[in-house]
Amino acid sequence: MLNMTFDQMTCFPGDKEALIIVPAYNEAEGIVRVVNEIRTRAPYADVLVVNDGSDDATGRLAEEAGALVIHLPANLGIGGAVQTGYRYAEENGYRYAAQIDGDGQHNPADFERLLDTLRGSGADMVVGSRFLTGQGFQSTFARKIGIDLLAGLVSGLIGRKVTDPTSGYRICGRRAIELFAHDYPTDYPEVEALVLMDNSGLTFMETPVVMSARKTGKSSISALKSVYYMLKVTLAVLISKSRKSRGLSAQL
Repeated sequence: MLNMTFDQMTCFPGDKEALIIVPAYNEAEGIVRVVNEIRTRAPYADVLVVNDGSDDATGRLAEEAGALVIHLPANLGIGGAVQTGYRYAEENGYRYAAQIDGDGQHNPADFERLLDTLRGSGADMVVGSRFLTGQGFQSTFARKIGIDLLAGLVSGLIGRKVTDPTSGYRICGRRAIELFAHDYPTDYPEVEALVLMDNSGLTFMETPVVMSARKTGKSSISALKSVYYMLKVTLAVLISKSRKSRGLSAQL
């Protein structure tokens, strides 16, 4: 969990209803394009780039592109960076907060669909799934196998079908913002966050989106790390679910 106050960071306040969080680590090559596309497609939302201790010009370029920027003094990883965004959203009273990756994989043109789905469904979070339509980049063969295994695991644990548990393209309402601002997984949080929501009595649903292959930079998850990722996430979600079961048993 993040234990840093905002007065330790460089940030600028937003004043709109929706916030789009862009976690970014050494994404100088493409961050301007990502910010510009978001501002074009969703001009009614604030764009917050969480510069996760980058040692390149990511933060400066994001500021010059017109984004709000939080400069983390050290690299916290994706979980810490995203939770920083949710804490900012909670403290500044945003009704909606979305996540969009800084590598260009997520299409900002789909943001309005996620927002409309959230507003119309009554869910606490909507996840963009690349697998509901089968269009666009579907991941590599090896990673798709891993995603399918995790989808089966999460679906079994929460009792409903999940197709894209690793998708980082999400939008949250106020209850989910408050949950994630105070409790958010760290290393590879997307899958664990779904179980956390279910444990907390919050709801989520999926809606179709079209994703692209990474446009800039290089993924931090190698073939060897993919195996570690699968083992770590599987263990983490099983532990998380067992904690809920123990808690319910203690109440009986």
